[in-house]
This record gives sequence, structure tokens and C-alpha cells, in this order.
Amino acid sequence: MKTEETPENALPEAILAVGRAKSLTLSCAESCTGGAIGAYLTSLAGISDVFMGSAVVYSNEAKKKLLGVEQGILDEHGAVSGECAESMARGALELYGTSLAVAVTGIAGPGGGSAEKPVGTVWFAVASQTGDGVECASFVRSLGGDRELVRERAVRIALGAVWRKMNEMRVPGFS
Repeated sequence: MKTEETPENALPEAILAVGRAKSLTLSCAESCTGGAIGAYLTSLAGISDVFMGSAVVYSNEAKKKLLGVEQGILDEHGAVSGECAESMARGALELYGTSLAVAVTGIAGPGGGSAEKPVGTVWFAVASQTGDGVECASFVRSLGGDRELVRERAVRIALGAVWRKMNEMRVPGFS
């Protein structure tokens, strides 16, 4: 995935620069990416100024225990849903006490898909602290390719979403 404003291989650097400039912190909640977002970010020296950590919650039990995803969300919508992604993002925001959090949950394959949620279905959510509480939005992508390609694309899409949200965020003293 290419963002319009920054090349994909520069996303960690761009996230670090904006995070430092605006004093923002980031956390992640990862299911199908299995920690790959955190690994990609931590390949950059100095990222600890912005990145606080990633909760790898591959199982539903981990989603519930670590991030507070409610059983009702899993029963009604499933782990691969906007509702679950948003709950994961909110949970990571609370767990790490960060300015914003990104969550990823999906079906990387090769199995596990269904007619309603085929292999390659990945939900993303970004939650951020606002003056009035927490703002959260989710979106879905249908990613093609094998398991590794789906996971790689999901990492880049998540980082692009983080970078765009960081640029939108208004912080005191920053115009």
C-alpha cells in the first residue's frame, strides 16, 4: 500500500517524526498480524519515543482478557468485525495509556474463511484520545495474496492509517 503523502517504506520514520513533533504515543492490538506491526515499528531506532507496545491477541480469550473485548461482541459480530477491531483499539488505548492505538483483526488464510468473511478480510480500527474522551473508527479491506502477503499488506495499511490519524490530530501548541 502506498500512502499519498509518504512512501510505504518511510512510514515508521514518518510516524516517529509526527509523534515526536506532536508528543503523541502509539500502541497496537494485533490479531492476524501476530506482532508484525510492532516488529516493523521497532526496526527503527528511536521509535520508543512514540511506540509504547503491542498486544498480540490471536485468540478470542486473549482479546477478552488483555483488551476487554466483550463476549457479546464476539458472539454477535465475530472476531473479524469492525466492532471487535474497535473494541481492541479502545482496549490497547487503555492498556498502554497512549494518545492513539491501531487494531487489526482478520483472516490471513489459507483456511478459516467463509462466504461472509472470505480469506483476506481484514478489519482495522484507530482509536484516539480527544478532549472529550475517545474517538474510534474502523474500516475493512479485502486483501489478496497468500498468508504472508495478506499480513504484510495489513501492516502497511495499519501504519498508513496511524500516520494519517496522527496528522489529523490537534494538540495544544501545534498548528
